[in-house]
Amino acid sequence: MAPDELKEQKTQLQEQLDKGFIRPSSSPWGHPSLFVEKKDPGGKRLCVDYRPLNAVTVKNKYPLSHIDILFDQVGEATVFSKIDLRSGYHQIKVREEDIPKTTFSMRYGLYEYLVMSFGLTNAPAFFMYLMNSVFMNELDKFVVVFIDDILVYSKNEKEHEEHLRIVLSCLREHKLYAKFSKCAFWLKEVAFLGHILSAKGVAVDPSKVEDVLNWKQPQTVTEIRSFLGLAGYYRRFIKDFSRISKPMTALTQKNAKFVWSPKCEEAFGMLKKLLTSAPVLAQPDITKPFDVYCDASGSGLGCVLMQQGRVIAYASSQLRKHEVNYPTHDLELLAIVYALKKWRHYLLGNTCHIYTGHKSLKYIFTQPELNMRQRRWLELIKDYDLEVHYHPGKANVVADALSRKAHCNFIEARPTVRVLCCEIGDIEMPTVLDAELYNLVLEPTIKDQIIVAQQKDKGMAHIRDEINGKKKACFQLDEEGVLWFKNHLVVPKDIELRKKILDEDHTSMFTMNPGSNKMYQDLKQKFWWTRMKREIAKYVSECDVC
Repeated sequence: MAPDELKEQKTQLQEQLDKGFIRPSSSPWGHPSLFVEKKDPGGKRLCVDYRPLNAVTVKNKYPLSHIDILFDQVGEATVFSKIDLRSGYHQIKVREEDIPKTTFSMRYGLYEYLVMSFGLTNAPAFFMYLMNSVFMNELDKFVVVFIDDILVYSKNEKEHEEHLRIVLSCLREHKLYAKFSKCAFWLKEVAFLGHILSAKGVAVDPSKVEDVLNWKQPQTVTEIRSFLGLAGYYRRFIKDFSRISKPMTALTQKNAKFVWSPKCEEAFGMLKKLLTSAPVLAQPDITKPFDVYCDASGSGLGCVLMQQGRVIAYASSQLRKHEVNYPTHDLELLAIVYALKKWRHYLLGNTCHIYTGHKSLKYIFTQPELNMRQRRWLELIKDYDLEVHYHPGKANVVADALSRKAHCNFIEARPTVRVLCCEIGDIEMPTVLDAELYNLVLEPTIKDQIIVAQQKDKGMAHIRDEINGKKKACFQLDEEGVLWFKNHLVVPKDIELRKKILDEDHTSMFTMNPGSNKMYQDLKQKFWWTRMKREIAKYVSECDVC
């Protein structure tokens, strides 16, 4: 661990010892521990990797509350309060004979939990049982509970005052403590379990569909295709889809001039509206399994929550600076974690099928060696009843489109000098004046070099002729005349150029000499040439460092 983590570990260890949450142990059990970032700024929570224990634990099938039934009870409520318990799991004691099973190892020895720990597979179900028992007389009258979230609703303020007294008295009687900073009282409108509750009724939380509503106007043919790929996947739910999308589709035709007309803007707005309204966004049925389609690209994450082929919610997120450097395997796993966090209130306690374009994630639960990041994510994943399935990227068009929304392909990126100066300034690095930078000569990007090489290659000219004759369906030319193979940039038979691409991916300071399989997985997302995998394997085998 880093020095600051060791300091935090010692602080939390002493804090939990003082509170009576843990005690020194000599148990034969032992599980590794790690820190997980909390929602509170700068906060960290100690978590334990209980996968071996969870594997031999009989699962508690206590049902979690049905969201649709919960909201039916709200009725004509106009005043709301939301209460969140403080470290809810730690407020439940562990049976004496089971305490040794919770043992975890730290830098300072072995310790065991006297209270329920995060990461135990039956923790959510048991906590739900506790909350239902505590509020049995209030449920379906003026209280909704989901795990450690409590919603109090009333028809008027006078009733609400009485209801709050009853709820707080119940918490005091059962010695359950709330965290004041995470509570909100006397609200006219409240966000709860992915919905907005108010006097007007129950509405969909705008954040569920903001990714589609906020989709910026396409600036290129590629961006139009990305959006139409998303909309077209659900065309059977949209009346007159072909007619509505025709102005945008016309811009994707060969040799068509890119002019974004008022008709295109109208079609774009109409499709966004139809995509985010019934019958596309269906109400969830908690009695049936959920399907989650996840995808990660070099620019973001995209997820779609579905049930019986109907969309319940879309979600997408741009990658943070440090996440851009994640390997493909971790990016795809990050997309799954993002989806589980986003739709926790739907998926926790229900069966869900996760579909990913990365085949190896099917075996993540049996993988013997995990890094700290993967362990931290599995700490969250193991609370869910889920199965991971391989779903080829070409079939996962919706999540793929969301993950690439408003993207910037690195092979096309060439930042301006002004932007470059700003970015260098952000990290307080000494810089030369702008005027001096303007005198520097920019080297051609990899894409520029490939385009030039394509124009010189006689084999490329032959393929272009066959494309015009409609004999090469897998190849296509974009509006700039650049040759692509199934959305991968075609690299001509130029030994020096190919070596430059391989050098960049293998020996740069950011990649640290990956193996041939990793190199192939990275490069095939952007480039294509014949016998590419074989050349990569040969290149790696001849590397002196490897």
